[in-house]
Amino acid sequence: MISGTPYDNISIRKGRITEDMKKISIMIPCYNEFENVVPISQAVVDTMEKQLPQYDYELVFIDNCSTDGTRELLEQICAGNKKIKAIFNVTNFGQFNSPFYGMCQTTGDCTITMCCDFQDPVELIPVFVKEWEKGHKIVSGIKTSSKESAIVYFFRTMYYKFIKNMSSVKMIEHFTGFGLYDKTFIALLKELNDPIPFVRGIVAEYGSGFNLKEVEYEQPLRRAGKTHNNFYSLYDAAMLSITSYTKVGLRLATFLGFGCSAVSIVIAIIYTIMKIRNWDNFSAGTAPITIGVFLIGGIQLFFIGLIGEYILNINTRVIHRPVVVEEKRINFDEDK
Repeated sequence: MISGTPYDNISIRKGRITEDMKKISIMIPCYNEFENVVPISQAVVDTMEKQLPQYDYELVFIDNCSTDGTRELLEQICAGNKKIKAIFNVTNFGQFNSPFYGMCQTTGDCTITMCCDFQDPVELIPVFVKEWEKGHKIVSGIKTSSKESAIVYFFRTMYYKFIKNMSSVKMIEHFTGFGLYDKTFIALLKELNDPIPFVRGIVAEYGSGFNLKEVEYEQPLRRAGKTHNNFYSLYDAAMLSITSYTKVGLRLATFLGFGCSAVSIVIAIIYTIMKIRNWDNFSAGTAPITIGVFLIGGIQLFFIGLIGEYILNINTRVIHRPVVVEEKRINFDEDK
């Protein structure tokens, strides 16, 4: 038995050396990525076969119900290379459930997750693997800069700082999920049994126990196609992180409600005293009442909406629908 190499075991049997190579899984979620699935699959395969030939690999695509022909291309790609696999979802399960489910379906000694649009650099795969071999069971890609809009990057930075300061868990700034995860961490994900998983939060919460290593990079522009991030998807991400990992919203509602009540009581006392002292000359009018009603009403509506987000989060977990429902999977029978 020989250790200390990229092989789990090397044993000598009947004069022959048999090698059990470590297996690296690359998981790529996609949705309407017709222009990118072929180039990204070629780039990943070239990287694995030319730069990391000492490892076995599998490339797993999970398609979130694409409608632009992406699925047809994936079927062709999988037919040409049995190491490339695909899962087709019956519907779009969102930007968090689908990647999480895809990670849980990988079979490698480690799993690398990356986007299909080349904004997660393929050339970092060997860097991640090198850090993994040093003993880091989670290697996270951290954006230190981006070629996207400076305004968008600025607001992302503000969002990360807000979540980091408000969260009960030390969230990782500019971490999108791009990184390498050891099979022991993948096993943890399978045990969580969470119907609305938030991988970024899970990594932040448990990463220190897996000797997390951060690797910095500059995020390039999207290779082709249009981004699928819009206001709703970004809002959804923000609300999931807030309702899953912070208590600030509810605490703020409590404190602000108490503060407004206290101020209202003080103003009411002052107006009562002034009216008693100047009964005939003091006319309060309706302005204070109107302002107070709109102020309190606005605050109430805001926090009713926020509390509703928490309740929706709880409701989703209680119902406990499947993370993903598959329509079809390709090449997974090759593992049997």
